[in-house]
Amino acid sequence: MPIRRFGGHRCLVSHSPKLSYGYTKMNISKSGYRVFSANSSPACAQLAKKITERLGVELGKSVVYQEANRETRVDVKESVRGQDIFIIQTIPRDVNTAIMELLIMAYALKTSCAKNIIGVIPYFPYSKQCKMRKRGSIVCKLLASMLAKAGLTHIITMDLHQKEVQGFFSFPVDNLRASPFLIQYIQEEIPDYRNATIVAKSPSSAKRAQSYAERLRLGLAVMHGEAHHSELDMADGRQSPPLSRTSTGHTGLELPGGRHQVPFPGIELPIMMAKEKPPITVVGDVGGRIAIIIDDIIDDVEDFVAAAEILKERGAYKIYIMATHGLLSAEAPRLIEESAIDEVVVTNTVPHEIQKLQCPKIKTVDVSMILAEAIRRIHNGESMAYLFRNIAVDD
Repeated sequence: MPIRRFGGHRCLVSHSPKLSYGYTKMNISKSGYRVFSANSSPACAQLAKKITERLGVELGKSVVYQEANRETRVDVKESVRGQDIFIIQTIPRDVNTAIMELLIMAYALKTSCAKNIIGVIPYFPYSKQCKMRKRGSIVCKLLASMLAKAGLTHIITMDLHQKEVQGFFSFPVDNLRASPFLIQYIQEEIPDYRNATIVAKSPSSAKRAQSYAERLRLGLAVMHGEAHHSELDMADGRQSPPLSRTSTGHTGLELPGGRHQVPFPGIELPIMMAKEKPPITVVGDVGGRIAIIIDDIIDDVEDFVAAAEILKERGAYKIYIMATHGLLSAEAPRLIEESAIDEVVVTNTVPHEIQKLQCPKIKTVDVSMILAEAIRRIHNGESMAYLFRNIAVDD
């Protein structure tokens, strides 16, 4: 059956109570905007409801559903001509369906003469595929082009995997931060957090962890290396002997049929040494302390479970994981429940209600407040600088 969302528009009351985190409900004096939910899941409708309640408006009237042949259909049930339209879309496990819902709704609004179409996408999908790898592709750039072609003129997102992803877009991107909410959770919900150490589970996440450590005035530890596997697991060629140079050998690439692609005569290309990571080591003191692992995405949790075991061996007596986006795919809830991890704290940028039922260690922090404030400021033409105060370039 189609999922229907009805509702009209009403303005905010002028004098509203002050909210936590420094954001305030203010009167929206400018008329002509609507907030729609892309209806990818009940969790999307739930997040949209929280945002519209803070704004003092109701969801726009629309119908988003799938035909019997799995094609997505969108019907906008009210006039959007000349208005600012905000589409709220969270990304469930069926990523590609959610993307099609967003693209089709944006195009429907564009053909309905909406003035501006702003996508509110708290977790931007395919953000990890932002670099060229051999014969692969930069899918994140492709998605950015598709969104622009569909009619989006602006995007509000949160904690992109790489900030440089903003360069893929031909329109403005506001990359909000969840760190104020997670830091407040640490201060209010973790007893004796002053005896904690912020941990980066890899050197690539050290900058993010350093930002938390400096704001909380805590120590920093960085994990480096990889876990050793049994010989049965090593099927990727890392244990193969290195190529040896011979006077009659070829330094070029081997082609089918035993042929070789040989460089120009007289040129001998140097052989790149293969990387070999040492066993996992911890640079920093975690003995007798609470370890708080910081990352932007927690999806497959094997690395986090292995890191927790190492931290326990180094003397940490409690282990927390803080991440903005809790994808928690596959067997993640079961692995977390059976591991040395005490608590996993994520925001509601991604639906994970089912995972919470499977694992009580998973906790959620609501970030609808900052998303609502961003919508209000963009519609009123106000500066977004207030939402990025005290955030450095490296954060």
